[in-house]
Amino acid sequence: MSSFLQRLLIKKGRRAEKPTLGQQITQPLPETKARARETVASHAAILSPPQLIVGCGQSVGRQRNHNEDALFTLTSSLISNATQVPFGFYIVADGMGGHKHGEVASEIAVRAMANTVIQRLYALLFSLPPQIPEQSLQEIMQEGVKAAHQAIRRQAPGGGTTLTACLILGEQILITHVGDSRAYLIESTGQFQVLTRDHSLVKRLEELGQITPEQAAMHPQRNVLYRAVGQGEPFDAEISVHPLPRSAYLMLCSDGLWGVIPESEMVHLVITASSPAQACQDLVAAANAAGGPDNITVVLVRLPDETH
Repeated sequence: MSSFLQRLLIKKGRRAEKPTLGQQITQPLPETKARARETVASHAAILSPPQLIVGCGQSVGRQRNHNEDALFTLTSSLISNATQVPFGFYIVADGMGGHKHGEVASEIAVRAMANTVIQRLYALLFSLPPQIPEQSLQEIMQEGVKAAHQAIRRQAPGGGTTLTACLILGEQILITHVGDSRAYLIESTGQFQVLTRDHSLVKRLEELGQITPEQAAMHPQRNVLYRAVGQGEPFDAEISVHPLPRSAYLMLCSDGLWGVIPESEMVHLVITASSPAQACQDLVAAANAAGGPDNITVVLVRLPDETH
């Protein structure tokens, strides 16, 4: 198991130069009430634990009569004198409309992926006593995608779906990805980065230099995928690991969002919204206002300002 997770489970020693809030309250009160309020507020800020703040949104769109997207969010924290473990696990899946059982395939994939990670990681991490999984985080995520792939082939043969899953734990972000749903990292300054690579024929042509990004955006075959969960053998998913940034957003979305409104507009709506939940509502509304040609799904995670 990776060392960072082991460090999360090790009891942290209390620093002598920073007594706990309870210890400081028993000391003599400041001379004025104003100073007392400032002191309590200062202590509260010091003790504020890292938190993941999450919003999600979904719409069938304006030109479809059923929903082939699915999403999953799981956010929890274990905060104690010994441990601070913020945990986040998020999935977006977009069923392939050109294949049988697209709407069924996306839900099957999300359920199978979530069930695998919960059983092999989440249940152990938060058990009493906590246990270290036998597999690495990368292996657990890979097993989750394989479980989703096999479940679709059993329960919805012919079906297919994209799947973008993100695990936030400790100081790392792990992303497992298949298809053309996307994960974005958006900084509060407005800078952004696409953390996934589209597994589409048009994107491949763009990578080879045969077409421009502008041509790719308008290409009639831009939705054709060469890799999808439930489709093809042997099956392989991409896994990437990223350091956990400060004061930023992680966004997962289907192409019903990123393929409809400009990325600059998406970023603006994220960083100017009052909350991740409001940002998701604004993003879905913007995609619908732009015509809503496809199902729209988005998950937005506000990452901690600080980690401890």
